Amino acid sequence: MNNRIKASIRDLNLWYDEGAKQILYSIDMDIYANQVTALIGASGCGKSSLLRCLNRMNELISGCKVRGEIVIDGKNIYDKDVSEVAVRTKIGMVFQKPNPFPKSIYDNIAHAPKIHGRVKRGLMCDKLVEESLRRVSLWEDVKDKLKEMGTSLSGGEQQRLCIARAIALRPDILLMDEPTSALDPISTQHIEEAIMELKKSYTIIMVTHNLQQAKRIADRVAFFHKGDLIEYNTSHEVFTNPQDRRTREFIKDKYNQ
Repeated sequence: MNNRIKASIRDLNLWYDEGAKQILYSIDMDIYANQVTALIGASGCGKSSLLRCLNRMNELISGCKVRGEIVIDGKNIYDKDVSEVAVRTKIGMVFQKPNPFPKSIYDNIAHAPKIHGRVKRGLMCDKLVEESLRRVSLWEDVKDKLKEMGTSLSGGEQQRLCIARAIALRPDILLMDEPTSALDPISTQHIEEAIMELKKSYTIIMVTHNLQQAKRIADRVAFFHKGDLIEYNTSHEVFTNPQDRRTREFIKDKYNQ
């Protein structure tokens, strides 16, 4: 297992409503390169809020306040000389529900790289689109209909398109917020297979309510409870030998549902 630290979260606190509602409490954890880190816990425990801290999307919410550090490759992404746009190009995001742009399949992939000056129209752009779609095993299904709207695809294909769109910018870290919760079992399997392949090139942090999924694909698992990080260890240790009573109870309750 790769033990190179990609990101370090230190004393991270998050408030909403102008400081009236604290969501995260002094979170400390290291994220390891080329691994899948799964965030688990009950709804409202802070998992998705932590994801949004990692690419500074919480700054889009009025009244949000963040204190602490998130250091990625030696640089705190909350330093005043770091722009949120720069952060979001290095840290991709895939949401719970597929949200393809109202554009063609081709332009869903090519739009952001062209906007950011990574590629121009032509062979280089064509190659990027093909490569990104191949990485999520979607190329063979869509190569003859790249001009069709991304929204014309099935739900599972749309989600793979959104993952391909996220990796087209060559991010360092890929965030996923319950990427399969709205999908059928076959589509979920395709996404999980894509994640296992993508971790060879990317560091992946995902929120999931599906403990079986976390057990299948996560290298490390973090259990959150009411805004606190209760336990963080390898997937094997968390699921077979949890150290905290709250972790044990959460896992037992989930498996008994």
